[in-house]
Amino acid sequence: MITFTLWDILRNLLLATRWTIVLSVVSFVGGGMVGLGLLFLRISRRKAARAFAKYYIELFQGTPLLMQLFIAFFGLGLFGIDVPAWLAAGLALILWSAAFLTEIWRGCVEAVAKGQWEASASLGMGRLQQMRYVILPQALRIAIPPTVGFSVQIVKGTALTSIIGFVELSKAGTVVTNATFQPFTVYGLVALIYFALCWPLSKSSQILERKLNVAHRNH
Repeated sequence: MITFTLWDILRNLLLATRWTIVLSVVSFVGGGMVGLGLLFLRISRRKAARAFAKYYIELFQGTPLLMQLFIAFFGLGLFGIDVPAWLAAGLALILWSAAFLTEIWRGCVEAVAKGQWEASASLGMGRLQQMRYVILPQALRIAIPPTVGFSVQIVKGTALTSIIGFVELSKAGTVVTNATFQPFTVYGLVALIYFALCWPLSKSSQILERKLNVAHRNH
């Protein structure tokens, strides 16, 4: 009978943690890029652009991430498209993250005083110039804490990708448990690793929010 030491278990979990981190970064960066594009559509003066962004956000916020993963992995297979688990996981998380990040950033843009729009317009700036030089720099300061806070949700959301066979931390936990028959030890370590990944992000979000509030009061 093969025996597994605590280090054997932890080593296998840490190897899988690399993919959790990679998937989280890809989802956050990719979701941010898509979300920025959606933000411009969401606040556009064109009704069709606003409608597209609105329905996109409602679709991805109003349906479970698990369902989106299934569609990305199994749905495309119905059309003869073979999608690797890592690609389906990344695509689904990017599109899901984009919807939430867009709404976070839209709220931050709308938090900028309307007088800033009027003042920049009086200087002859176009819509894009207003956003680039006046509105976005101010909205960025407001957006940092909630954006960092949402990154925690992305890290935890990667756990759902195990359902389509992507071997990240939670999937590795299942595999190691089946091999060692030590579920309490394995999943206890899985929980600790997730905590080690998420706690610094959550804490930094709180610190940034406090600093922002202090700066606002001083101003």
